[in-house]
Amino acid sequence: MKRLRMVAAVCLAVFTCSASERVDAGPYADDMAKCLVKSTSPEDRTLLVRWIFSAMSLHPDLASMSSISPQQRDTLSKGAAALFQRLLLESCRSETQVAVQNEGPQTIQYGFQILGQVATRGLMTDPHVLEGMKSLAQGLDEEKLKALLTPSSPK
Repeated sequence: MKRLRMVAAVCLAVFTCSASERVDAGPYADDMAKCLVKSTSPEDRTLLVRWIFSAMSLHPDLASMSSISPQQRDTLSKGAAALFQRLLLESCRSETQVAVQNEGPQTIQYGFQILGQVATRGLMTDPHVLEGMKSLAQGLDEEKLKALLTPSSPK
């Protein structure tokens, strides 16, 4: 039971730490990550992205921008927990066991980092999101950017 709690804690920490911390992986962790990605549907990945968003929206700098209710957040958390459990204990059980035995428990973090990246990539390629991202270009000074990328003459 203690080990299961540790695994759950690692899974929950994955999405909060993965952007700032890189985990190296070997072939067993790669196999596990491939299994996690292969074993998730587009709906599963959407659930992960929604859960990540709901957790991030708790940050004081973002809280006023979101209207996620505690009930919605709870539903998303339960759905994400069920997905993590299905992936680790059923769909990718053997890959997870082999990866942890050969490369350590950090392989779980690595596997979910990869899954999170794949899920987020799907979000970022949505036409509505891409259109929203284009608005950044409107605030950039194109001439200054060109000057930055133009090699300067030696002095």
